[in-house]
Amino acid sequence: MNQTNFIGRCLVIIFIVYFSIACSSLGYRERNLRDSEITNKGGATYMNPVFEPILADPTVIKDPETPYFYAYGTADNWGDQRGERLVSILQSKDLVHWKWIGTAFQKKPSWKASGGIWAPDVVKVKNKYLLYYAFSTWGDPNPGIGVAVADRPVGPFLDQGKLFDSQEIQVPNSIDPHFFVDKGINYLFWGSFSDAHTQGTYGIPLTQDGLHVSDLQQKFKVAAGDFEAVMIHKRKGYYYFFGSKGSCCEGAKSTYHMMVGRSKKLQGPYYDKEGRDLKIRGAGTLLLQGNDHFVGTGHNSRIITDDNGIDWMLYHGIDPKQSRVSSGGNRRVLLLDQIKWSAGWPVVENQTSSHMTNAAPFFKSIL
Repeated sequence: MNQTNFIGRCLVIIFIVYFSIACSSLGYRERNLRDSEITNKGGATYMNPVFEPILADPTVIKDPETPYFYAYGTADNWGDQRGERLVSILQSKDLVHWKWIGTAFQKKPSWKASGGIWAPDVVKVKNKYLLYYAFSTWGDPNPGIGVAVADRPVGPFLDQGKLFDSQEIQVPNSIDPHFFVDKGINYLFWGSFSDAHTQGTYGIPLTQDGLHVSDLQQKFKVAAGDFEAVMIHKRKGYYYFFGSKGSCCEGAKSTYHMMVGRSKKLQGPYYDKEGRDLKIRGAGTLLLQGNDHFVGTGHNSRIITDDNGIDWMLYHGIDPKQSRVSSGGNRRVLLLDQIKWSAGWPVVENQTSSHMTNAAPFFKSIL
């Protein structure tokens, strides 16, 4: 064998060995990628917003009879020549892909002369779907809270009238209702911004059917009047208070952000990480605030746990580059982010809304 042939054979052997190693390495990387995708909630991804142009003050409920989630939001005019949508209803199987399917109300309630239908909260009580709502105008001296009923999450919802107004309950700016059941007792939480001496977020027991207040004198205070948009979540022996502070509706200048506290009892007291009582103004631990991509981030839904045991939260925010629709209304889009838990406290990554591609919630029903 001459030197030229020997060198040639060596080069061929080296190439075969290198190619085999490269293929093996590539196969390993591909297997790892597939395994990672399977582990990572099925491999689906999403990017905020998950719905636009508007779904403000969202509440989300899962239909136990179907694979669908339903989201509802404050009545708004989208600036599309269709007028005011009286509580939009969205439908989704995965919390990411939402479709507008109609409105909860065909006409406004009649127990108040004027106002908008704000901040709905939809729950299932026994075999009925209840929709609690605020009825108010900006600067309203006497807003109130009502309830409507439907047989299905898609409606139609029939108004059952007023639960109470601000003057009757003696809580200024009585808006943003939130239903919670604890130890077999139904409660309604509500409240919004005010500096009056009776200001704050309160809770009160409801009747078993959820359609009436048991006794107006049984209200109890859980947070100060620099909070609104209360949501209560129970986890591992603690009740968590989620609330929003700042301005919700100043377009690109909106400062809405979410803060939390927790308590061993539903009625409180609720404390932040520093041990401050939420009934004292200025208290609360930051959960999420705006960034260059989304501002005015707040008024979150209930926490939804996917089939991998991951917790998720929907809420609204405003793209500062597209802050309003043609009608002049705030363009409050629907946002989705994961809730993690650290030392018994809820955490959102970087304490702000995500704007890059993320792993999506995983639900077996959509496979």
